[in-house]
Amino acid sequence: MSQALHVQRDGAVARLRLDRPELHNAFDDGLIAALTAALEAAAQDPDVRVVVIEGAGASFSAGADLNWMRGMATASEADNREDALRLAQLMRTLDELPKPTIARVHGAAFGGGVGLVACCDIAIGVPEAKFGLTESRLGLLPAVISPYVIAAIGARQARRWFATAEVFDAAQAHRMGLLHEVVDADALDATVERQIGLLLKAGPFAASDAKRLVREVLAQPDRDRRDHDNATLIATLRVSAEGQEGLSAFLDKRTPAWAKRTPDADGRG
Repeated sequence: MSQALHVQRDGAVARLRLDRPELHNAFDDGLIAALTAALEAAAQDPDVRVVVIEGAGASFSAGADLNWMRGMATASEADNREDALRLAQLMRTLDELPKPTIARVHGAAFGGGVGLVACCDIAIGVPEAKFGLTESRLGLLPAVISPYVIAAIGARQARRWFATAEVFDAAQAHRMGLLHEVVDADALDATVERQIGLLLKAGPFAASDAKRLVREVLAQPDRDRRDHDNATLIATLRVSAEGQEGLSAFLDKRTPAWAKRTPDADGRG
């Protein structure tokens, strides 16, 4: 694993920490490759149930490394396309990861850093966090991350922030839906742990497949087909081993097997 990324396993939780604090965790090709590989490994690991994305030092991620961008500015259009496709693969891998994901946001999140936040299922930040889609200042656009940012904040908001490159604060990010919650810095870890606890109490398949359900509902314009697919899904879940255990545990007023060794929902254990 690249030294630019620190991977820590804490039981069923994989914590992926961007670890280039001297560069505010800016992306280069090495970090993109390492993060993609770590996410792919987490997806294949049956013991991983939650993935947390965080940054070392003062920032979450300041977007692209300027030295890396300088090199790409002199590369061919074909090389730039391949480079951008690697970033697209990272964002899509995170967005479609078959595990719940949490962004722990502090400090600056610019450009691709905003993309990471938008791709995570849950995003929690501190009031001091700053955000920016600053590409237009360089004559560029946040093209690769745009599907995920638009999904998070909506087309109307995206048209403003993509064009102006204006930096906005955590309160604005929360109003737009980029952040789910804003908490004081001394409560950030406890709030993340509470979300982890809630996810670990949910059925493993249910928690991991929730995002697929949302994606498929949004993508299916045929209401009859959507109703049929959703009825089939709930029927399958009800007779599955997980569904049977969850329903039995509820009716028997006991803890389901998958949650017996997980933290309480308040994160206290």
